[in-house]
Amino acid sequence: MKNTKITKKSIDSAVNQALEKTAEKGLETVWERSELQKPRCGFGEQGLCCHICYMGPCRINPKGKKPQQGVCGATAELIVARNFARMIAAGAAAHSDHGRAVAKTLLLAAESPDSGYSIKDENKLRKIAKILEVEVKDRTNEEIAKKVAEKALENFGKQEGEIAFIKNAPETRQGVWHELNIVPRGVDREIVEMMHRTSIGVDQDHRNIMLHGARTALADGWGGSMIATELQDILFGTPSPLRGQVNLGVLSEKDVNIVVHGHEPVLSEMLVHAAQEKDLINLAKSKGAKGINLAGICCTANEILIRHGLPIAGNILQQELAISTGAVEAMIVDVQCIMPSLPEIAKCYHTELITTSSKGKIEDTKYFELSEKNALKTAKKIVKEAIMNFPNREKVNIPKEKMDLIAGFSHEAINYMLGGTFRTSYVPLNDNVVNGRIKGVAGVVGCCNPKVIHDQCHVSLVEELIANNILVVQTGCSAIACAKAGFLTPESAVKYAGKGLSEVCKAVGMPPVLHSGSCVDNSRILIALSEMVKVGGLGNDISELPVAGAAPEWMSEKAISIGQYFVASGVFTVFGVGLPVGGSEIFSKHIFKEFENIFGGMWATEPDPGKMAALIIDHINKKREKLGISKAKERILYDMQMRRELEV
Repeated sequence: MKNTKITKKSIDSAVNQALEKTAEKGLETVWERSELQKPRCGFGEQGLCCHICYMGPCRINPKGKKPQQGVCGATAELIVARNFARMIAAGAAAHSDHGRAVAKTLLLAAESPDSGYSIKDENKLRKIAKILEVEVKDRTNEEIAKKVAEKALENFGKQEGEIAFIKNAPETRQGVWHELNIVPRGVDREIVEMMHRTSIGVDQDHRNIMLHGARTALADGWGGSMIATELQDILFGTPSPLRGQVNLGVLSEKDVNIVVHGHEPVLSEMLVHAAQEKDLINLAKSKGAKGINLAGICCTANEILIRHGLPIAGNILQQELAISTGAVEAMIVDVQCIMPSLPEIAKCYHTELITTSSKGKIEDTKYFELSEKNALKTAKKIVKEAIMNFPNREKVNIPKEKMDLIAGFSHEAINYMLGGTFRTSYVPLNDNVVNGRIKGVAGVVGCCNPKVIHDQCHVSLVEELIANNILVVQTGCSAIACAKAGFLTPESAVKYAGKGLSEVCKAVGMPPVLHSGSCVDNSRILIALSEMVKVGGLGNDISELPVAGAAPEWMSEKAISIGQYFVASGVFTVFGVGLPVGGSEIFSKHIFKEFENIFGGMWATEPDPGKMAALIIDHINKKREKLGISKAKERILYDMQMRRELEV
């Protein structure tokens, strides 16, 4: 590449190629805007800016000679704790509002068969009905679904008691939460209380604030997010492994390209159906196109991938670049991670930017009001809008890069894959962890951040982990990054994985990196960890498992909520880039050290992916030592005499 600055932006050559084209046009993307923010506010980076009241804003200098306070007397640890806790609350609100929308859609599917939504997974419906204590005998699927949806919605507004899916956690872990009095009562209640506690003059103990931070995050991971994931499976089908493709090269020079971007599959599922309508395909052909190509960006991309095998155009930082190819007739967005810069980029091309959520309107865009009741009808209008825009194309510049991948590793799919039709089980996974072929499991998730070289931290970390025989489970933009690097195919096990992990992958026919879905689908990882405990042989609690979590390039408040509910569930969790807590040594010590004694899990931060991998590997090895499985067991070929001597 001629421009060395551009080549440093990403390890993805498609991104660098697209950036060269935007630079030639003089367009600003997320990377240019990131550079313009330098030097960044040091107080903000350390979490020391407080604007909770208007006596400030206050900034605490951690290097001052005397202990400093805000105008009201707030200390550094209090300011950092309140800011961090509010990030948890905002992230939990985003995920949980997603879950609420899905529950309402399930209710609509049950009450209005002509809505376009229906029950795709009857087995999952009955499984969730049992958890929610819904009677299924002598009831139709629609009657069961109605009660399940109503029970799920109750979990948001409950004032007392416990959210339902907490019972999915190991009993030992539930005991920890009960002892700490942090079992969530209702999703909305915990978020509201978090905002109240952190307002001016309320909770002034950073430890107490973070206890409720854990309760709020658990209301997300074991509440709102789990509701979203489980009910989406009922409505749209539980994912199972299928092939797909990823990167900007999935855009087509000959087809009408429609890109969906956001997070709620309530929209994207209807667009999938609309794009397959014969009359709309014929309309596209009449406008000179070969057909209709539906692709995704960000977590909506993951949703349509894991259920339909539809292609992913890229992760969050590639949303502007998809438009800059000149090949996108329409980008349809709903909520979360949508950059306000998109209208300016779209003006330079023929792309129609279409918003669909009343929660997420953007100036200078077309708005199609999409509700659960009019979803299919609206989806068809949107597809038609894109088709009519096809003749307005000018020159297109689509990078050629695209990679094959396999995705759709839900908890149920992993269960079936490991155990087979008649003995679905995590026993083979636990056995291979015990015998040392698999050293442990790491959940590597989260966003992308222009503060670091795009995709590099995700890819470098995961490559090091699988080389050390650690099975990696992924969601979100992190999974997209590693898919582009080629880690999400069974063949990659031979090329990248250590000997033990490679043997297991070859035997089962799976990749060393398992793509489990979008960011709300981190709840699948919680269920998987609980299942590992339930199967036995690896301790009695999630905190005893040789597992870890990581978000190498995080940027969203949702990531902070995810990190906190993993930590509160007993998982050692490392974030890259940095964390806005460095302004208080007291607070940092609390979440980086003291948390382990409270929750069995704790936070860590390390921007270097090599050092991050070392932290995770060291943690997993220590857990193996405590379990007494630190040495791999030899494979022994028993002769008849040895078999007779075995005690039964």
